[in-house]
Amino acid sequence: MIVFDLKCGSDHVFEAWFGSSAAFEDQRGRGLVSCPYCGATDVIKAVMAPSIPAKSNSRSMPSNLPTPEAMKAAFEALAAAQSKALETSEWVGRAFADRARAMHVGDEASGPIHGQSTAEEVRDLVEEGVPIAPLLVPIVPPEAIN
Repeated sequence: MIVFDLKCGSDHVFEAWFGSSAAFEDQRGRGLVSCPYCGATDVIKAVMAPSIPAKSNSRSMPSNLPTPEAMKAAFEALAAAQSKALETSEWVGRAFADRARAMHVGDEASGPIHGQSTAEEVRDLVEEGVPIAPLLVPIVPPEAIN
């Protein structure tokens, strides 16, 4: 696993983990990488400070840090748990904001849904008190699966 500092077109800087640089480029090319602050998908790698090892006579890193393998396993477990939870959820695509709002006001029967929304739609839903939460792991929309 590798962590990158990323930056969107609105200059929001954030971190994200990827299996490799190629994995980042692949996910970015498919529009799966988005800014957690505004939802923009025009994301690039930000300038990062180089990782320079400490001198041999200085303090060592704590030994209780998780290994890259442990981080990868934890991420895979999180993705599997999210995937299992989504088995009982209906994919509604770009209609997510409208469907969530309709369920909130009682115009539609409540039920688990997931889909896509713009940052503006998300802000509006939150301001209206509609109970929503982002998915922790990006997913590929069903229509994009080969």
